[in-house]
Amino acid sequence: MKKNKPNNKTLRVGIAGFGIVGKRRKECIDRHPQMQVVAVCDRSFKKTRMTKDGISYFKSYRDLLKNDLDILFVCLTNDIAAEVTIAGLESNFHVFCEKPPGRSVEDIVKVIRHEQKKPHLKLMYGFNHRYHDSVKDALHILRYGKLGKIINMRGMYGKSKLVTFNQSDWRTKRNIAGGGVLLDQGIHMVDLMSLFAGDFSEVYSFISNRHWGYDVEDNAYALMKTPDGVIGMLNSSATQWRHRFHLEINLECGSLILGGILSGTKSYGAETLTVVYADPDNDAGDPKEQITHYNRDPSWDEEIIAFADSVLNDLPIQNGSSQDALRTMQLVFNIYYADPVWRNTYNISNPNFIKI
Repeated sequence: MKKNKPNNKTLRVGIAGFGIVGKRRKECIDRHPQMQVVAVCDRSFKKTRMTKDGISYFKSYRDLLKNDLDILFVCLTNDIAAEVTIAGLESNFHVFCEKPPGRSVEDIVKVIRHEQKKPHLKLMYGFNHRYHDSVKDALHILRYGKLGKIINMRGMYGKSKLVTFNQSDWRTKRNIAGGGVLLDQGIHMVDLMSLFAGDFSEVYSFISNRHWGYDVEDNAYALMKTPDGVIGMLNSSATQWRHRFHLEINLECGSLILGGILSGTKSYGAETLTVVYADPDNDAGDPKEQITHYNRDPSWDEEIIAFADSVLNDLPIQNGSSQDALRTMQLVFNIYYADPVWRNTYNISNPNFIKI
């Protein structure tokens, strides 16, 4: 049997948006043996163009796109993420875009329409939590089937305010962000709950901005149901004074509990996976548990490795495809839409009526 020759090409990379996330992506790209950052852009740069250490720096993404690139990384604000992603595809670059893919479902639909015209290009979205070891191990246990089918899920992802650490305050402005804590941070939990349980077809919610008072939400509470009866409960919060990540998945024969998440800030606590083995006839409500602690976070590097592998070897995107992004955005906006007060106040369209 003839084997494919390894692709030894070095991929030339441009990064649009060179803030915290853009710089962190560059660190991962620098560690990849077949990727090289050759150009970046950020509107904070003082000069229109400058060169340092073999890298070209631009103020405008349009100037960046004139370079000879293989891949474009989009690390920009939500209002222009879709626009720049489309521009990258139209320039015949493979594109990696951070979450969320835009301000609305309409944004990701526009991107997909352009993606469909360029089937030879790869498009991936940065749903980084899928690459955490705790999540991958929990998925493996679920698919192994020993604990049975999912009964229900409870997810909480919260921080103390809408803008934390050295983030920019654009996250508090609806015209730029498109949404608040649910779209910015809670989208990770929405994505994971869908990854484990499948599509949620029935959604009820309360959306609130009564504490911080911006025109984007500081709390979202959702009760959701899949067609086969799995119930999901979600709270995405910007009034969680001690930062918290917690996803509890209850199954027929036990539970999977994801607690904490390793992050750059280290503020969400130790990352753990607790596997609960239920024996209702004998354990008296105190079942056997196995707890795994994760001491390092390889997720950012592994995400880059997976994307580069797709590009180099013409493989489909396994995690973070445009279809993954579409389903997750549809659920986020179904949560917004399910609250009639929020829906009418901000004129939110029914995401189920938006077609590609």
